[in-house]
Amino acid sequence: MTTGTDSAGPRGGDNEPVTALRTTLERLREAARRTVRDAGLPSGPALRPTRRAWQFDALVALALGIATVYYGVDNVGVVVRREIAPGVEHMAPRPSGPGGLVFMVSLAVIASGALALRRRYPLAVLCVVTAATLATPESVMRLTFYAFVIAVYSAAVYSPYRVATLTALPVSVVLVGTSGNSVTPIVPNNYIALLILVPMAVAAVGLRTWKLRTDEGRIRLSALEREQAEALRRAVEHERARIARELHDVVTHNVSVMIIQAGAARKIMKTSPEQAGEALLAVEAGGRAAMTELRHVMGLLTMADQGEGTEADADLADTAAELAPQPGLDQLETLVGRVRDTGLPVGLTVTGPPRPLPPGLELAAYRVVQEALTNTVKHAVGATAAVTVEYGPERLRVEVTDTGGHPGAGTGSGRGLIGLRERLAVYDGTLNTGQRLTGGFRVEALIPLETP
Repeated sequence: MTTGTDSAGPRGGDNEPVTALRTTLERLREAARRTVRDAGLPSGPALRPTRRAWQFDALVALALGIATVYYGVDNVGVVVRREIAPGVEHMAPRPSGPGGLVFMVSLAVIASGALALRRRYPLAVLCVVTAATLATPESVMRLTFYAFVIAVYSAAVYSPYRVATLTALPVSVVLVGTSGNSVTPIVPNNYIALLILVPMAVAAVGLRTWKLRTDEGRIRLSALEREQAEALRRAVEHERARIARELHDVVTHNVSVMIIQAGAARKIMKTSPEQAGEALLAVEAGGRAAMTELRHVMGLLTMADQGEGTEADADLADTAAELAPQPGLDQLETLVGRVRDTGLPVGLTVTGPPRPLPPGLELAAYRVVQEALTNTVKHAVGATAAVTVEYGPERLRVEVTDTGGHPGAGTGSGRGLIGLRERLAVYDGTLNTGQRLTGGFRVEALIPLETP
């Protein structure tokens, strides 16, 4: 009887736990490597203290240095006896002799003097003061402890190396906290109440200062909002007056044509009655168009208050002699050609069957294209633009898009878009603007049309 052995190797699934464990270890190693690497990278620029800050820190270092040096000199060779239990005394001898004096003075000078650099190099100061505090004998921990507290605060507030600081702070606190003993207190008992009241007073003053600054900021913000609202109101007034002037030109042109056609009809009334009738029909159509535009002008002027209307009427009187018609959609090709001459590639696409539209409506559509292309030339250097005019059965759609480019010199005031929205509102139209998903900017105007 022959027995066969399975010569196949281990199945691939047997190595999956090992592979998963190896992958996890690699990820942990990579995370640790990134943490170590990021610890040396600053989270922001290093603080550049002002001259007053340097002076204040030097004064703090000097005052604390004088106090701690005096404490060290005054306690050379002193033996502190403290009763820790009834009948049980603890003796804490302090450094004595010339060597002890030099040692304590050196620690006080190092720990206090380092505080002069606490804003510029907070993490290095923390390391120096921590080392001095750990080297201080337990019986004179007061010699460097106060400098250590200031160094911890400075590192937490001013250090740009956040990862390294968050690692160094707890390590320093734990090392210093476990190096002393409970028998010889660092802070005298008669100073404990003071150490409690001082932070409370500082917190109260800080809270009051924060409240005052918040109130001042709120007042400034309200004033800024009022100024912006006033500037927007003035811009709207200016645009409404300008739109009214242009619509006045359209009405004046229609009336001028009506006068000419009526005079021609009067002259040929007897000789060519049919042609006279056609001229009168043209006069009728022009009159209807003029009345429509007048309604739009009056609707625009009544949107403003009495003062705005007075200013607009005065401006209209100044332009009463201008009889030239305003541009329309038939001049878009000329407009696009002028923009091409500036170096901006522009494409023009017209879809749908074109049909005659009210002159004021065509002017509004023309201004949309003009303003959009002007903004592209100013604020998208190197871009390519496209103009689309779509004649629909119920609405006219005008769209101007660009591919985006380098920002040009200066920034826009936003008055152009305000004017376009005011202009389209006269004809119940809407304006949509915004960034394109593929890059660049898009301006779209939708204007409802009367059914022919």
